[in-house]
Amino acid sequence: MYYLQGETMETIARHLGVSRSSVSRLLAYARETGLVRITVAAAPGERGTLAGELNRFFGINSTVVRVRDFDTGVNRLGNVAKVAAERLMDMVGAGDTLAIAWGNTTAEVARHLPPVEIPNVTVVQLNGAGSSTGAGVRYIDTTISQAAESFGANMVHFPVPAFFDYAETKQQLWQERSVRYVLDTIEDANIAVFGVGAFDGDMPSHVYSAGYIDPEEIAALRADGVVGDVCTVLLREDGSYDLPINERASGPDPQTLRKIPRRLCVVAGEAKTIPLIAALRAGLITDLVVDDRTARRVLEKIRLSGAGVRSFG
Repeated sequence: MYYLQGETMETIARHLGVSRSSVSRLLAYARETGLVRITVAAAPGERGTLAGELNRFFGINSTVVRVRDFDTGVNRLGNVAKVAAERLMDMVGAGDTLAIAWGNTTAEVARHLPPVEIPNVTVVQLNGAGSSTGAGVRYIDTTISQAAESFGANMVHFPVPAFFDYAETKQQLWQERSVRYVLDTIEDANIAVFGVGAFDGDMPSHVYSAGYIDPEEIAALRADGVVGDVCTVLLREDGSYDLPINERASGPDPQTLRKIPRRLCVVAGEAKTIPLIAALRAGLITDLVVDDRTARRVLEKIRLSGAGVRSFG
């Protein structure tokens, strides 16, 4: 009556013989349980708009989210994550395999996913989360569980370290059947969702703030031109990733990630401008949800450099 017939809450209350507040609570319950979903169609990204310019420069499908100048980093992430959750809901269909990287951003996206049953969906963890302190294990478990519950999906966890101490250990473990099963599931994925990691910002990426990489190693990476990561794989600003640390990273290398047909990247915060440029230049993104201030900074940097888009695909 409210959404399809356009009736007011007062009219509905009279018709049902209940109070207006009861109608309001029923409508809120319908939204919270996923009975009612409200979607906003993505803008066409016409030339001259922020989304249109990002699409033209990088050959992607982008959605730019308007944020208020006085929004905190937390509020900005929440607003972007809400839109990204809607985009993701529109992407996932029956029989799909969704690969999710862990992090502050994807955790917020998963939190905003409404419950909806989609048959035969699998949600797989895209990169390991273990460390010597155990940090991140429960964190990623919550993210994967929330996403799987939202879709009524099967879960596949990836119980390995975020970074191995030795590349040789990773190579040996990658031959184990149980680990190969997870890797094969990732390779079979047709949708991936991830953020980009940055060293600095209002909300530093969990990879760097939780001690996964030692401060001395972070300093050395900065000196080598590293600006951030995607799925724990470190990138330079030009999109290159030929770094020794990536031999120890549990996340998919860019060649593997690029094989997934739809790759939704979610970014909030100007501190992630350069890491986002690196990910775009590496050809890792097909779909992007980003706040308008960060989108503007990306375009300014690209135009200022005059270097165009270099892809390592």
